[in-house]
Amino acid sequence: MVPEPQMNENMNISREEAIDILNTPDEQLEELIARAEKLRRKYKGNHVSVHILTNARSGNCSQDCAYCAQSCRSKAEINKYKWVSDDKLYGHNDLVEKYHLSRHCIGLSGMKFTDEEIEELAKRIRVMKEKCEHLCCSIGFLTEKQARILKEAGLDRINHNLNSSRSYYSHICTTHTFQQRIDNIHMLQGLGFEICSGGIIGMGESKEDVVDMLLELREIQPEALPINFLLPIPGTPLENADISTLTTSYCMKVLCLARLLVPKSDIRCAAGREVYFKGEEKNLLRVVDSIFASGYLTAGGQGIEDTIKAVTDAGYTCEIESV
Repeated sequence: MVPEPQMNENMNISREEAIDILNTPDEQLEELIARAEKLRRKYKGNHVSVHILTNARSGNCSQDCAYCAQSCRSKAEINKYKWVSDDKLYGHNDLVEKYHLSRHCIGLSGMKFTDEEIEELAKRIRVMKEKCEHLCCSIGFLTEKQARILKEAGLDRINHNLNSSRSYYSHICTTHTFQQRIDNIHMLQGLGFEICSGGIIGMGESKEDVVDMLLELREIQPEALPINFLLPIPGTPLENADISTLTTSYCMKVLCLARLLVPKSDIRCAAGREVYFKGEEKNLLRVVDSIFASGYLTAGGQGIEDTIKAVTDAGYTCEIESV
């Protein structure tokens, strides 16, 4: 049987129980979804947060993350630039206002930035905050000084994914450590930032690795928890990754476990949604309350209007996320 956790604030599911949840027989999946849905309804109601993502700095990254088209190991054919044009950046920001989206997410490739580069970003954040209340930046490892600069500019949330488990991390990245990611998140939390942190499923990790990553995220208690399902990118070390295990049912079990372990977070189905959950949006939204529209950093995705239609057709409302 699927372990049924008590409906309490801490969701004290053990590691063994979490592994059992990922091993839920497919014929019991509906029962698992229903249990996760109770928590989704309790904390998130009927709303779905729709986000748009801008790749503000692309390629030329010094990090060797195996999944990423922008890493130093990647031979993927992508556009590379130090700064996206202001027209595109501010144009995307206008879309947030036009379509009443929840948040503008901004990604910048790289591990470290100069103070001057952070000041340049801060200027842009001040402009965007005039129209978009909620901003999030994915920006590698900041110094405390740099983080304060962005905080003073109005940035309210920073994305820093764990990506995988502590024990598996060296298989996907060797240029920084898992602990560096944890330390960076704690520093940002200490300064008052909201945290967006999640992971990627399908990189060759075990179910135990997935559980261990989610248990680390339970300790962090991020405001948003994005789960990406690997889209192998030609030219990256994982271009030939075996994704046969990424069935819709298994992907759903991962999202259910995320909801059960970190029920108050905005559980986001990020990259891979359009592939692994095609035609399953109604069931998906029973568990998650956050999705992207209009693509990812180097991959396309469902357009904004089609995304909003998929949400409303499933019986949900697009609303500003709970903060």
